[in-house]
Amino acid sequence: MNTATDIHEALKEYFGFDKFKGQQEEIIQTLMRGNDVFVLMPTGGGKSLCYQLPALMSKGTAIVISPLIALMKNQVDALRHYGENDGIAHFLNSSLTRKEAEAVKKDVREGTTKLLYVAPESLSKDENVNFLKSIDISFFAIDEAHCISEWGHDFRPEYRRIRPMIAEIGEYPVIALTATATPKVQHDIQKNLGILGAKVFKSSFNRPNLYYEVRPKTKEVDRDIIRYIKSNPGQSGIIYCLSRKKVEELAETLKINGISCLPYHAGMDASTRSENQDAFLHEEVDIIVATIAFGMGIDKPDVRFVIHYDIPKSLEGYYQETGRAGRDGSGGRCITFYSSKDLQKLDKLMQSKSSNEQEIGRQLLLETASYAESSVCRRRILLHYFGEEYNEDNCGCCDNCMHPKKQIEAGEELALALELILTSGEKYKQEYLAFLLIGRKTDEVRTNTDESLELFGALRHYEEKLCLALLRQAVIAGYLERDLENYGTLKVTEAGKEFIENPVSFKIVEDRDYSEYDSESQVRGGASCVADPELYAILKDLRKQRARKLNLPPYVIFQDPSLEAMATSYPVTEEELLSIPGVGAGKAKRYGKEFIEVIKRHVEENDIIRPEDIRVRAVPKKNNLKVAIIQAIDRKIDLEEIAEVKGLEFPELIDELESIVESGTKIDINYFIDEVMDEDLVEDIIDFFRTQEEDDIEEAFQELGEDADEDKIRLVRVKFLSEMGN
Repeated sequence: MNTATDIHEALKEYFGFDKFKGQQEEIIQTLMRGNDVFVLMPTGGGKSLCYQLPALMSKGTAIVISPLIALMKNQVDALRHYGENDGIAHFLNSSLTRKEAEAVKKDVREGTTKLLYVAPESLSKDENVNFLKSIDISFFAIDEAHCISEWGHDFRPEYRRIRPMIAEIGEYPVIALTATATPKVQHDIQKNLGILGAKVFKSSFNRPNLYYEVRPKTKEVDRDIIRYIKSNPGQSGIIYCLSRKKVEELAETLKINGISCLPYHAGMDASTRSENQDAFLHEEVDIIVATIAFGMGIDKPDVRFVIHYDIPKSLEGYYQETGRAGRDGSGGRCITFYSSKDLQKLDKLMQSKSSNEQEIGRQLLLETASYAESSVCRRRILLHYFGEEYNEDNCGCCDNCMHPKKQIEAGEELALALELILTSGEKYKQEYLAFLLIGRKTDEVRTNTDESLELFGALRHYEEKLCLALLRQAVIAGYLERDLENYGTLKVTEAGKEFIENPVSFKIVEDRDYSEYDSESQVRGGASCVADPELYAILKDLRKQRARKLNLPPYVIFQDPSLEAMATSYPVTEEELLSIPGVGAGKAKRYGKEFIEVIKRHVEENDIIRPEDIRVRAVPKKNNLKVAIIQAIDRKIDLEEIAEVKGLEFPELIDELESIVESGTKIDINYFIDEVMDEDLVEDIIDFFRTQEEDDIEEAFQELGEDADEDKIRLVRVKFLSEMGN
């Protein structure tokens, strides 16, 4: 066994550090005594050193099982700086040629290699298993161990087979490490790896230097991101998107707006991915726009911000990705753009999975939605999710604590909710319980005969969202707990039962309402967020005059978001006008001249310096999807067939149609409308839009909803805008 002095000398020799961080020293000593170890340590806490240092000090080679080739390369490159011979660390995976793989094996056999990184898939190959049986192994390290659990945010089935593969090779100590694991995931990892008796080291998940913020996601999200980056010049940042397509589009938009950035996703060839990753690490570019394939194990300490363009699929994924900011201990901002529409899309993407996987995925999405919509301290929610309590009244470093909402006394309501949960058998999830509490007689409630419960409708004075907020905050306070084995049913804790007997004050805050931002025609409540409210009012007046001359509703000329963007970025040429959302070539030519003249005069009269940082240049693109849709409509192809061929849900196709006509292109969809809708209903919908000052789908649905669903109303609106305004 190595003495503490030996370990400190090795730390200084290999890594140049004088002392260990947190629990590192005890973890290393425990592993070097031959014991199994489980390490739960947040990103930036120094997990890698917990297996790298003992590997360098031990006889034989440590086998590190890691999920990503890019991660292996990054860690091997870093380790080679600590020794005189590059053979000190290698990886063995599918990216190597046979000749390269043989060279790696030669170094391992000769005892040169102290750490060998392998993918779990590599362990399934007989030749690799036979090779590992023939060498001297010090221990196995399983990095990113959350990949083992179906309840983890990055589940990989091949990780479930690691234990039997290790057993076939021999009996060795195991160290499992992860930056994110709920109590359930932790148990799942230990059980699957056969290390239930392992010494567990769990560091605090609190990152006090990180600021957490959730913003509404509107059509202006690109502009918001560009504005933020340009107001923080030279800072290093990561922007996460869910799809490869969005990564490419956003990276291109940022580039043409003068921002130094590169894309990164699994669809790129390996050499380009590697080059882009290195360019970011070496500070040749400031920003990486990436899918979650980027960042696992990337040790760049000075990332100052992490932006989520799309809400992640789980809070574990969110925590790990935000954890890449501020690893040097200095400040980091974590900004997430949220729209409930994104969650609906994520839910649809799960439909091809098994029912069990779908249920797990939906539970994780619900936790994410709760976090995004909650007005409770975000740090408190995150830490509670990972089994850690945070009892500060105000963390001072999240948007909810910096801008708190008014508290509501809800002690009596909580007692009633707890009683109802007990009397209904503690077998329901929070959404269903909210229905019972507010007295909503859904089909499921009737089937279960739960309307006969004594406390059914006990909180009729609450809206559903407030009732959900009550239940969520009762979980955080410890009065309720989620039974994850039963997909999130709520159980009353001992503290909850005590509360029923002896109620005390319990204050809650209403959740934030993002539904108002989900309409594509709304941008944060109109003129309140424009740079120049005076110009906005002038443009609205001009639009009204122009509409009166043409006998059109004003929104047919330009929509409110377009006017808001004009009053923010001051376009004074037709080319600049084309960069405004909702302004295509048709609208620019038909209506643009007067608006440009008014803007130019306003700029000159008020000596306005046009702010380049918020004037977003659009990416010149062919818009292949829109072109294909227009061509298919010209051939009078059924719209439902177009949606199916293009892989779109029907409402998503209508989104595209709205975008086409709102930017000034004329399309004729009468052939489809005539087929699926009654002529009188079509005329009623057109009459509604013709007589309205404001363009409001929801109001149209409230007035016409008995006869028409939302899709039909939107389709007729497309017809109206195309015929009247284009």
